[in-house]
Amino acid sequence: MATAVAQTPTKSMDDVAAMRAESTNQIVGFRLANEEYGVDIMRVQEIILPGEITQMPEVPDYICGLINLRGHVIPIVDLRQRFGLPVSERDEHTRIIVVNVGNKTIGMVVDAVNEVLRINEAQLEPPPSSIVGIEHVYIKALVKFEDKLLILLDIESILSREEAAKLVGG
Repeated sequence: MATAVAQTPTKSMDDVAAMRAESTNQIVGFRLANEEYGVDIMRVQEIILPGEITQMPEVPDYICGLINLRGHVIPIVDLRQRFGLPVSERDEHTRIIVVNVGNKTIGMVVDAVNEVLRINEAQLEPPPSSIVGIEHVYIKALVKFEDKLLILLDIESILSREEAAKLVGG
């Protein structure tokens, strides 16, 4: 009796590269000033309207204060100020994106949340080494679209470990 042996096809390096290029990630796209930014959707806990923020003494200017989100106290970071962009008035489009950074939860104030985007690895490009303006450390990659670029943020770098520990007794 002959037994059939199922062969698993071996993948060439080209096949692996094609699969990697086809793998998609989702990012939450948002606006700050006139630029488009994004964060990995797996880091986003929720998106909320700005409410009452409790001010804290002796914190950096980019820390708006703290909010109580269903019994959890979380620090709120104004990304415009963190990135050295001009401060603007909050309006009906302003949102707080609540994200998980390490074992901490923080809120990031943004001008508007635009959409959830599907991107693939082929659209990602490392930031240029000669970048001017926003510190290079915040930028994970640039996402290329046909008509625009989106800056993908490394949210682990928004607050240093020391800053996060000071804010939420750490």
